[in-house]
Amino acid sequence: MASTILIAVTGSISAYKVADLVSELAKHGHDVQCILSESATQFVSALVLETLSGRKARTALFGPDVSGTEHIDLARWADIFVVAPATANVLAKLALGLADDLVTAVALATQAPMLIAPAMNTVMWEHPATRQNLTTLIERGAQIVDPAAGTLACGEVGVGKLAPVSDIVEGIETLLAGNRQ
Repeated sequence: MASTILIAVTGSISAYKVADLVSELAKHGHDVQCILSESATQFVSALVLETLSGRKARTALFGPDVSGTEHIDLARWADIFVVAPATANVLAKLALGLADDLVTAVALATQAPMLIAPAMNTVMWEHPATRQNLTTLIERGAQIVDPAAGTLACGEVGVGKLAPVSDIVEGIETLLAGNRQ
């Protein structure tokens, strides 16, 4: 069964992998919409995600081509809200309930199930603040697809790489199946 999947992309080097995620979800028949934080646009083009999803990728909370309630419309549209990659910064904002950009405003407004796929340097992943933020989000019902171990963008080796696209797709499908029951 096709679902509406809203993917929030944040500013991690692994943001380029979201193109594969969007493509895979489209192959499964899902309707995908992407929203990007300002920093995400430094790593992946909105045009790439628009081309793969067939829907305009959104980046701004306010502006001449944005309605005053677009964040609410996007939040209500989604059957599932996916944050991939989720940086330590966005995890902190989500845990605190901040809503200072399009990604966090939609996250605060949505009632859809949330799946989070973190990606960051190992020291950030292991930091007590990040661990507490994840615990807070899990206690609120968010599902986490843990990052993978391996060589990170900085050349260090450790946990923090965005999970493989297949793992994220599996997490999405599992969460959607649970909501259909």
